[in-house]
Amino acid sequence: MSEFDDRKRAQEKGYELSQELEFKAQARRARLTGLWAAELMGLSGDEADAYAKTVLLADLEEAGEEDLFRKVRADLDLRKVAQSDHQIRGKMAELLDEARKQVKAGS
Repeated sequence: MSEFDDRKRAQEKGYELSQELEFKAQARRARLTGLWAAELMGLSGDEADAYAKTVLLADLEEAGEEDLFRKVRADLDLRKVAQSDHQIRGKMAELLDEARKQVKAGS
């Protein structure tokens, strides 16, 4: 029975690790999305970093990515930056892939 328990514990650990890595990738995606949107809005340096933090915090409001999308959509609209919903969602997907690669690489 101990071999079965060991396998079960190993699977649980693997699942926990994959969930932790995915959480980190989601957070990194939010930051990268914030930096991308900041650049579109003409922000740079400390202003861009501060904005990216607000995007990260907005992404923690609810499960999924709709809170992140709504934040970026509203801010781009406020600054009159022309981006379609499709363009924003496409960039978010692209940045999630990049964030996953970065997290896996440990950077």
